[in-house]
Order: sequence, then structure tokens, then C-alpha cells
Amino acid sequence: MTDAARFGARRTARPDVLIVGAGIVGAACALARAREELDVLIVDASFAGSGSTAAAMGNLVVMDDTPAQLALTSFSRALWERMADELPPDCEYEMRGTLWVADNDDEMKAARAKQAVYAAHGVASTLVDAAELARMEPALRPGLAGALSVPGDGVLYPPNAARWCIERAVALGAVVREGCGAVALASGAVRVRGADGIEESISAGAIVIAAGIDAPRLAPELPIVPRKGHLVITDRYPGLCHAQLVELGYLRSAHGLSGESVAFNVQPRATGQLLIGSSRQLAGRDGAIDDAVLGAMVRRATSFLPALARCDVVRMWTGFRPATPDGLPLIGRWHAAPGVWIAAGHEGLGITTAPGTAALIAADILGRAAPIDPAPYDPGRAMRPASDATPGEHTCRAT
Repeated sequence: MTDAARFGARRTARPDVLIVGAGIVGAACALARAREELDVLIVDASFAGSGSTAAAMGNLVVMDDTPAQLALTSFSRALWERMADELPPDCEYEMRGTLWVADNDDEMKAARAKQAVYAAHGVASTLVDAAELARMEPALRPGLAGALSVPGDGVLYPPNAARWCIERAVALGAVVREGCGAVALASGAVRVRGADGIEESISAGAIVIAAGIDAPRLAPELPIVPRKGHLVITDRYPGLCHAQLVELGYLRSAHGLSGESVAFNVQPRATGQLLIGSSRQLAGRDGAIDDAVLGAMVRRATSFLPALARCDVVRMWTGFRPATPDGLPLIGRWHAAPGVWIAAGHEGLGITTAPGTAALIAADILGRAAPIDPAPYDPGRAMRPASDATPGEHTCRAT
């Protein structure tokens, strides 16, 4: 982003809205506020599209672990679809669809149940038998039971999508200050420290904390913990797979905050590369690659898509998902600090749910009716931990 783009047309001593964090969630919040012709200031300790956003896969998926998750992801995916024509080519938006792959007859039963839930909520999906799955994705191993196809799901490149949101917000008059970290909340203000080490206090009409895993540094009571994931990207192999491929066992291995797990998740990119996931691990803020977890993840992927074993790897990395005990994000007014709203804790669905989160925050700040029921995401809600993964979880062991 150029220096000219970093400073918007309007610069007031006290912005209407101060947004902490310029990842995909903060960027979407900034764009939504700027479109309301509010004075918006965005601060980020690093740069727009960094942090968890830079490490993410870029799934735009409807998920149905809970009714609240289904409501937010389906609403948000629809918002991404509306923006599709605006997104520049470097955002790499594609409506690839998702194939939820069933390994056996029991998982096909789970696919049927998932389809029934989707149908009841207007989400298009189709059951695919073994023969049709082999025709659609011939590189998958033989003998799979079938799949659930969700054609409306998409993928994009998260860092560029976040930067596009920020640039659109700046074009509407917002200001973004990169290399400017928030260090503390005060009454109606945020204390920030610039790259030069100089601190200042910025007051605002509304403060939105969209700082991902760093949100608890400003509000220590927030129940957010970093959950590490590994990703691998290959060289270019266009046509090796067509849809995003996810095993139905992922639905169980993604639950809970204890233990380590991996699941098959391969995403074809617009570049012809393949992005391989997925792993989940509690490791504090240790971002080092864990060879045992990475190895288990890759073996799981090649067990479903054997051709991956012949693909050259370009890069491997880790990132952190901001996780909550009940698996739902924290979206809304933070009653412990007047004038503060929280938009954090989205774990692996921050890319999907960024525009829906922005719409909920906007409605609350402006006193409008919420587009969906906001109660399940209330940052101050009582939380019961999501069930730990049991059957279907693939634990990680060195071999």
C-alpha cells in the first residue's frame, strides 16, 4: 500500500470509529463503516492483511456445526457473492464448491443429515454417489462411498482480499496506520505505539477490537486462545482437483480445544497450485513447524488424494486461529468497557464470516436491526465448551 493510500481524505482528531486490526475481519469492518460515511481510523501493529489472515486457506464455506454457525456462515457467504464482481483478479475469488468426501457408509449417513440441514436453511447441496464422485474428481482414491457437493462455496486469497477492503475504505475517506500497535484500552480511547516507539492516546466514538489472537492483550477477559495450524502449498498442477475437497471426518476433528488433530482438506487455487491442510494444535504462540503434525497431515491428504505424493512442495508454514471455547466468534458490544465492540475469535472461519461480522457490528453501532440474531455471538455470553473430538478425529503421532 502506498504512502498516499495510507492516509485517507478525512483526518479528524477524534474519528467516529477506531478499528484495531487490519486483518480480514478488521478490514471488512472498516469498509462497512466507511460506506456509512463515518470517519474511520484503522491501526495495525504490522500491515493490512497480515497475521492470521496471511496464513489462512481462504475458504468461503457454509458450516453447520451449530445453528448459530450456520446462520453466520450462510449470511456471510452470500455477502461475498454480492461483492464478487467488485473484487480484483488478485483476490483470486472462485466459486469452486466444496465436496465433503465420505470414506464409508456411516459418513454417507452424515452427508445425508448435513444435506437435510442445508436444505432446511436454503443452502443448495447435492448427494454424490461413489461413481459420480470418481467422475468429478478422478484423482481421489478408489473405494470412497460418495460425497456431499456444496456448489456455492468459494475460495479467495485472503491477504489481497483484506487489502482490497482497506483500499476501498481509504478511497471512501478512511485512514489506516500500519506499524501502529494498540497497547492498552482507556476510557473511550486506545493507547497506541508507533514504529518509532512513541505512544499516544486516540479517542473515538466507537472502538472495534478486531485483533484476532491479540485481542486479549487489550481485553484480558476475552476467552480467546491461539490454535496453531499447518499449511503446505504445491507447485502448479492445474486440473489435479477441481473442487475444494474436505473429508467428513473434519467435522469431528475440528471440535474441542484439547489434543492435536489432522484432517484431509485440499484446495485448488487459481494459480494451479494446491493448498493442503488441515491441522489443529494448541501450542501457545510457538509458530515452529511441528514435523509430527505436518507429517500426519500430509499422510492424511495423500491417503485420499494419492497423486499428491508426486507433487513438488513450494512452501510450508504455520498460522494461528483465534479460538473460543464454544467454537463461535465474539461479535458485539463489550460491556466491560463502554464504547468498545469486539470482532474476534473466529478461529478457522474468519475469512468466510468477515462481511457478516462487519454487518453485525455496523448494525449495533448505528442502532439498527441486526441482519441475523446477534445473541449467540455476544462477547459476554456464558460459554459451554464444544465437545472434544472423539470418533473421526485423527490424532498426530510421530512415525
